[in-house]
Amino acid sequence: MGNKAGRALRRGVALGLGLVAAWGVSLTADLGDMGGRLRSLGEQPTLAVSLMASQLGELPGREKGLTGWSRLLLDSSPLLKLGEGPVMELRAGREDPAPDTPEVPEPPDSEDEEQPDLRPSRESEGIVEMTGQGKEGSQYLSEGGVYVYNRTGLDLDSSLLGEGTVDVTLGEGPQILIVHTHGSEAYSMSDGDTYEESDPYRTTDCTHNVVRVGEEMATVFRAYGFQVIHDTTLCDYPAYNGAYDRSKAVVEQWLEQYPSIKVVLDVHRDALVGSEGEVYKMVSVEAGQKVAQVMIVLGTDAGGASHPRWKDNMAFALCLQRNLVKGYTSLVRPTVLRKSRYNQQLSPGSILVEVGGHGNTLSEAIAGGRLWADNVARTLLEMKG
Repeated sequence: MGNKAGRALRRGVALGLGLVAAWGVSLTADLGDMGGRLRSLGEQPTLAVSLMASQLGELPGREKGLTGWSRLLLDSSPLLKLGEGPVMELRAGREDPAPDTPEVPEPPDSEDEEQPDLRPSRESEGIVEMTGQGKEGSQYLSEGGVYVYNRTGLDLDSSLLGEGTVDVTLGEGPQILIVHTHGSEAYSMSDGDTYEESDPYRTTDCTHNVVRVGEEMATVFRAYGFQVIHDTTLCDYPAYNGAYDRSKAVVEQWLEQYPSIKVVLDVHRDALVGSEGEVYKMVSVEAGQKVAQVMIVLGTDAGGASHPRWKDNMAFALCLQRNLVKGYTSLVRPTVLRKSRYNQQLSPGSILVEVGGHGNTLSEAIAGGRLWADNVARTLLEMKG
């Protein structure tokens, strides 16, 4: 009882001192500007935090408010109440944990239709190596080491990862189709691999752009006995806009000609630029070799377009992803779930595959693409068996 009385007395004295301090501030400031003044004080932990803490005890975390006597004391002091927000913001900022790894910037949704504005190619200056990994919380859904980054704007939880049905039955005839909506996408020339640019980090030379990576992947699939059609049409040239409409026509043509096609891979390369203009190079070290990371992108109906079987596409992609995370250290980045459909409504075995980014070299992309295709081919054989 004596301790409680002592604390009450100390808090009362602290409140009085706090009011005196606030009165002192009011002598040099118009009361209408008091909120701004106290916000300024809130940015100075020596005065603001100690003042609030002396009245209220240990300040609560960002998820907690003030309760009980602390709230009563604060409410009895209009001047100090004005400063509650800034101090709580300061406190919350201090409690934000530093991320284990830097955040990988994601391209804006407008990239689906508009060509990214990339700086002209130059040597390795400004290129930053990163390894994209999932994390708990935020917009990530996770299950068994598989991470899905939710960019749909939909309120989703990890139970989603168990939904959908894998509807990919591989029989006789062509089974896998590889296309390139943005086939002119190319890589950094920093390893001596040079090409004539059609735009920064783009070329129509299919021995140096992402079409080359698609052919390397097709070679791996064929080595496992799969029949593969690799369509090398540059759907983004000479015009970037409308590329998905043109690649849709390509896919529809092949599906009509060969109904046996059950897996459709739209192979791209990513474009990741930091706030200061730095170019990100997504890498993993597998068996001592530096390779480009690979990412699966899945469409949904969140953008308003009809895509009734998007969860089946997701189920197929996650089946692949589960084996990929078992087979390699960090070859795959978290799967990304987005608003657009990416023509995946055409087949429940359709996925978009990003092999590296424009900061990676062609040799890194080829190595990463081949490893990814090797693991996926073995998964498809299991499904076929």
